[in-house]
Amino acid sequence: MSPFFLLLTGMLIVVISILVLRWHPFLSLIVAALVVAALTPEELIFQASLTAEAREWQANEGARTDAAPEEVVVSLSEARSVADSWFVSRVTKAFGAACGGIALVIAMAAIIGKCLLDSGGARRIVEALIRRLGIQRTPIAFALSSFTLGIPVFFDTVFYLLIPLGKSFARRIGKNYLLCILTIVAGATMAHSLVPPTPGPLTVAGFFGDEVSIGSMMLGGLIIGIFTVSTGICFAYWANRRWTIQLPSEEDLPSEEADESPSDLPPLFLSLLPILLPVILIGGQTILKALELSNGFTQFVGDKNIALLLSAAVAVLLFLFSKRTAGKKAAPAIQEALASGGVIILVTAAGSAFGAVLKQSGIANEIGSLFQGNGSLVLILVAYAVTALVRTAQGSATVAMITAGGLIGPLALGADLGYSALYLALAIGCGSKPISWANDSGFWVIGRMSGMTPLETFKTVSVMMILMSLVGLGVVLLGAMLFPMA
Repeated sequence: MSPFFLLLTGMLIVVISILVLRWHPFLSLIVAALVVAALTPEELIFQASLTAEAREWQANEGARTDAAPEEVVVSLSEARSVADSWFVSRVTKAFGAACGGIALVIAMAAIIGKCLLDSGGARRIVEALIRRLGIQRTPIAFALSSFTLGIPVFFDTVFYLLIPLGKSFARRIGKNYLLCILTIVAGATMAHSLVPPTPGPLTVAGFFGDEVSIGSMMLGGLIIGIFTVSTGICFAYWANRRWTIQLPSEEDLPSEEADESPSDLPPLFLSLLPILLPVILIGGQTILKALELSNGFTQFVGDKNIALLLSAAVAVLLFLFSKRTAGKKAAPAIQEALASGGVIILVTAAGSAFGAVLKQSGIANEIGSLFQGNGSLVLILVAYAVTALVRTAQGSATVAMITAGGLIGPLALGADLGYSALYLALAIGCGSKPISWANDSGFWVIGRMSGMTPLETFKTVSVMMILMSLVGLGVVLLGAMLFPMA
């Protein structure tokens, strides 16, 4: 059975079950993984599970007179064990391995986000940026705030938080409502797809193994984010001059937030600390390792799990000592955060299991054989196109990134690409933006919360996402050409 047939079968199951049957993404991905695993012949699994050295030795076995090296014997034995295992066991093993890699990070990120929102830390960040940039640059402050908050907080939550502030600002000056909407979306949506610990980029980095560390994905995502968000801001100013979106007549903010005194909000430094701490620790360890200055302590605190645990602890302390949450217990907030984070963990792990069984089908080797020039930048375009196709078909940026990562990640493992595999991971992130339309939950969240019609949402928000995505792809390609091993 052809690996391409298995790939098509799996993708059709995901798309049809989500769009037509309205299944939850977790169920869609798990069912797709089980079906692909059940249909994959043992010989394909065996060949796909071999190391490159073992595959080469096996191909030339008839011309050899020497015994197989120990590492080849081990690889052959492990590959046969995988091929002989029950298909359900292969899926559950991949699911468990994914949970072990991402569960703690996503859970801690959910706690950080919840504590920032409840304590007023997120609101402090926004108001500080607005105050320091001035009233004329408030839309830029919205973009910077949403990008910053989008690192530990999920996109929908960031939009829920900031859109009332955008409405309040637009009502205050009597114009620029569309500008506020678009700048909020520009920052949050790019952080959602480029910077861990958000689930998409976190999982994609994992597919590339040691080739792409969490720290390098963070730093690379921040750099690409500068260009893509800047593009979004420029488009927002242009669109705001071209179209007028009427401000809804509803109340701007809940009464308790509207009457809230700035003195009840925590200090800016403490509000930023839970967000900046993991970036500094994980990114710093990546830089020190590249400079060969890393030591035992930096490796410990720079571990993604430890860094997020420390950051979550800081966020909980912020919750406990903030005037806004004085007297409240942290346990209910943490429980709510873990409940929402648990769903994300299930979806992400299911997507990783789907990617693992696709890898076992040998699809990576088949795709790789189409691009014999390992240094070709065409593979970056393929990574982008596959992600964009899946995103457009089924709507979820995270599912699209996980699916594409499972296909493209194995191609980079041990291959001489001629450039860093980080560029492939970033291309996948950029490819998860187009095209946001009716099958995307975020499309409806933005439209309903802002009061825009579907047509207005598509010609403004969706078009902006496409432009940001293409600029991001261009920057990735340029980086791969100018700084290939960055």
